[in-house]
Amino acid sequence: MAFAKGPLAASPSLDALYPELDAFYIDLHRNPELSGHEEKTAAKLADRLRSLGYEVTTGFSGTGLVALMRNGKGPTLLLRADMDALPVEEKTGLPYASKVTVKGPGGNLVPVMHACGHDVHMTSLVGAAAMLAKMKDRWQGTLLLIGQPAEETVHGAKGMLNAGLYTKFPKPNYVVALHDNAELPSGTVGYASGFVYANVDSVDITIFGKGGHGAYPHKTIDPVVIAARTVLALQTLVSRESNPLDPAVVTVGSIHGGTKNNIIPDEVKLQLTVRSYKDEVRKRLLASIVRVAKAEAAAANAPKEPSVVFFEPTDATYNDPALTQRVAAVLSNALGSANVTQIPPTMGAEDFSEFGKAGVPAMMFSIGAVEPQKYEKAKATGASLPSLHSPEFAPDRERTIRTGVSSLTAVALDLLQSGPKK
Repeated sequence: MAFAKGPLAASPSLDALYPELDAFYIDLHRNPELSGHEEKTAAKLADRLRSLGYEVTTGFSGTGLVALMRNGKGPTLLLRADMDALPVEEKTGLPYASKVTVKGPGGNLVPVMHACGHDVHMTSLVGAAAMLAKMKDRWQGTLLLIGQPAEETVHGAKGMLNAGLYTKFPKPNYVVALHDNAELPSGTVGYASGFVYANVDSVDITIFGKGGHGAYPHKTIDPVVIAARTVLALQTLVSRESNPLDPAVVTVGSIHGGTKNNIIPDEVKLQLTVRSYKDEVRKRLLASIVRVAKAEAAAANAPKEPSVVFFEPTDATYNDPALTQRVAAVLSNALGSANVTQIPPTMGAEDFSEFGKAGVPAMMFSIGAVEPQKYEKAKATGASLPSLHSPEFAPDRERTIRTGVSSLTAVALDLLQSGPKK
């Protein structure tokens, strides 16, 4: 990928660097590691960054990695890449597909795959680190690069901050990250200003009844019926109690109860994901879930109130508007304005939100990962493309990696000046 103008016009050739990056990516893809177990992944990332002249700290907040390059007085820029993979069996058919299986949290063997593109993120970070190490005459300040563990379990960013990321290392003036996008053609970039990812809460509800024989329901209190009513009532929290202009999602993703056709169980378990942008909407949804669950149980004369447990909270990711405007302009200059588009926010989640919440302007942008011809064909026919977390997701690796490296490098060159632009 060549640039006719912009901050990368006179940069060291990405062509010369790419074969090494390609090999690094393939190695990462073949050898994924689950959240909190990124030991070998972090070691590979650390070796690359050390070889480029960065000061590297490993084992930070578990398997986290922090790398520094100081280049005189100026701003500090944090570039973040996440390292963990998912418990997904790869079905891409690629020659470098993952065949890794490990023991999961429950002790059973699970397959592992980089189904969310964190291998792309790490490779892009290494590529930008290499480019910037050779371009020190074109920037000043401090580069702070991190390999973050446990993004998929939304513990990694908060863990690194709690361990002193902003106090034991130079506190950044800006935090930037990229994420590959399975709905954009490779070679392009998408961005959103303001909210870009949602608040997310997981909720487990246990509904209690009085079990018995299916032939004598009058002698029981059926938690299956209570659960059914609860699921339907929960839908009104969005359709009838939320302002239609405030995004909100309440999804019941799992129902478990009973063992046999003719046995009414003692309890039924529901598992929910709840999503929003505004804090006031989030609080109301969570409180209303408790209200509805208790009310439906009481209406059925359940023997006791249901158990409602909230866990894995993730706050909404907010792209600082001023930083977003600046980054979008840099990317348009580097990649061409036709390749940079504003995209709508999503109801997905990212623990990248923690870096901005800690008081630093933060911004995450998307890089397209779909081979352009496949993208155009899907757009023309209405066919769906493999999404992130799909066992069939496979980035168009060269164009995607080149765009990631070029984007991060261009953004760093702009932000690492003697002061913010007016």
